[in-house]
Amino acid sequence: MERELTPSESLKLIETMIDQAKRSFSRISFFFLLWGVLLIGAMLATYMLRNSGEAWGHGAAFGIAGALGGLISGIAGARMGASVHVANPMDRVVGWIWLAFIITLVLLIIATAGYGGGDPSVAITLLTGLPTFITGRIMRFKPLVLGGILFWVAGLVMAFSNSYLVSTWAYCTAMLFGYLIPGYLLKRQEDGLRTA
Repeated sequence: MERELTPSESLKLIETMIDQAKRSFSRISFFFLLWGVLLIGAMLATYMLRNSGEAWGHGAAFGIAGALGGLISGIAGARMGASVHVANPMDRVVGWIWLAFIITLVLLIIATAGYGGGDPSVAITLLTGLPTFITGRIMRFKPLVLGGILFWVAGLVMAFSNSYLVSTWAYCTAMLFGYLIPGYLLKRQEDGLRTA
C-alpha cells in the first residue's frame, strides 16, 4: 500500500520534475543550432549556385545538408539518450512530434519528386512551423513559438513572391529567428543550469 505524500514532499517532487524538464529540454539546443547552420548554408549555396547546373540549382545542397544533419543528429541523439537514465514524459512527446515531422518531410519530398519534380520549399517551410511552434508551446519558450509563426509567414512570403532573392531572405530569416537564436538562448539556459 502506498502512502500519500505530504504537501512538502509533493512540492519537492514537482520542483524536481520541473528541474528535470528544464535540463531535458535545454539539451535540444544542439539540434536547433546544427540544423539552423546547415539549412541556412544550404539555402545560400542553392541561391549562389542556382545558375551553375541542374542539381546544384535545384536543391543538391539541401540533400547534402539533410544527410549530414541526419547523421550528426542520429549520433548526437544516441549519445544523449545513453547518458540520460530517466526519460521525462515530455521528452517522448517532443520526440514523437519531431519524428512525425521528419517522416512527413521525407514523404513530402518523395511525393514532390515523383509528381513532376516541383519545388517543395514552400510546403517544407510551412510544415517546419508546426513542430517548432508546438515544441515552443510545450516548453513555454516564446522564442520557439515566435519561430514557428515566422516559418509560417516565411512560407507564405515564399509562396507569393516571384523573386528567388526574396524567398531566400525569407527562408534564411525564418531559420535565423526560428532555429539559431532560440537554439543559442536554449544553450545559454543549459549552461546556466549546468553551473547552478
